[in-house]
Amino acid sequence: MRTGSRILVAEDDPKQARLIQVYLEQAGHSVIVVGDGRRALDQTRARRPDLLVLDVMMPNVDGLDVCRILRAESRVPILLLTARSREDDLLLGLDLGADDYITKPYSPRELTARVRALLRRAGALPGSGGGQADGETVLRVGELEIDPSRFEVRVAGRRVELTAKEFGIVQILAAEPTRVFTRAQILTLAFGFDHHVLERTVDAHVRNLRRKIEPDPAEPVYVQTVYGRGYRIGPGAAD
Repeated sequence: MRTGSRILVAEDDPKQARLIQVYLEQAGHSVIVVGDGRRALDQTRARRPDLLVLDVMMPNVDGLDVCRILRAESRVPILLLTARSREDDLLLGLDLGADDYITKPYSPRELTARVRALLRRAGALPGSGGGQADGETVLRVGELEIDPSRFEVRVAGRRVELTAKEFGIVQILAAEPTRVFTRAQILTLAFGFDHHVLERTVDAHVRNLRRKIEPDPAEPVYVQTVYGRGYRIGPGAAD
């Protein structure tokens, strides 16, 4: 019985790729391995995996470009593997649409846990249901509509494609309009707390979310910043 999901691993180091494949297959997943960015694009489009593990430094097309291209056409969860540990480099990957990152060297067990968490939030694990019960109440705030059971968001009737973490953020905020959530609270509730994740990760996801749901991202109506505190659904959003 298939207990896992289809995962594409894009890693140009054969030893690293094989190690990742072994651990993910032991966790019950079906794994496809490619060694460069061009093949990562081609295989993602052809195979439609449930998740992509993507090395940043790859030949032909690097991982950041692959992430940027795929995010424009798909919401497949993307986990970046990077040797770049500077905060700005990590946040760049999130700005381009990655869902999570892990820095080298890493524990294969940690990578497997990150994959499992992303799949669970995206609803790609059998029986996960996207982490929501069938028939869960649709959230409506003004023209913003969030359907947890279908993993769908609409703005003025227009469907908006969000990543799993973008969806998690807007769902948490919309469930309690005008309540201010700190970045730490959002990390815990939307991401599952992980001490490796920076609070500025939330800011990167919020920027991407605003580009998708706000009439004017520079003057947000829905996801507003409360300086020194965190984020909230704006008090005028339901008007």
